Amino acid sequence: MSHSMRAKVVLNKIEQYPQTERLTFNPVAAKQYGADGADEDNTFAKFSPSGEFTLAVTNPALLGQFKPGEKYYVDFTPVPADGEAKA
Repeated sequence: MSHSMRAKVVLNKIEQYPQTERLTFNPVAAKQYGADGADEDNTFAKFSPSGEFTLAVTNPALLGQFKPGEKYYVDFTPVPADGEAKA
C-alpha cells in the first residue's frame, strides 16, 4: 500500500553563508480554527501541528529567490525499493 502526504509549510528563517543559504521551514497553521477546522492552512497542521526542516540551497540560480513568510507545498511520496521513480 502506497502512502503519501502533502504538507503546507512557511519559510521562517534564512541563514546566509558564502554561496549557500540555509532555509528553515515550519508547518502552516491558521491563527484560528473554524468550527470544522476547514481552513486550508490547517489541513496539515490539524494533525501535525509542529515540526521543522531545513534545506541548504547551493544552486546559484536559486540563491536569493526565497523570502521569509512565503508558503510552499511539500509532497512526501515513497521512493520504490529500487530507488527509481515510476513514470
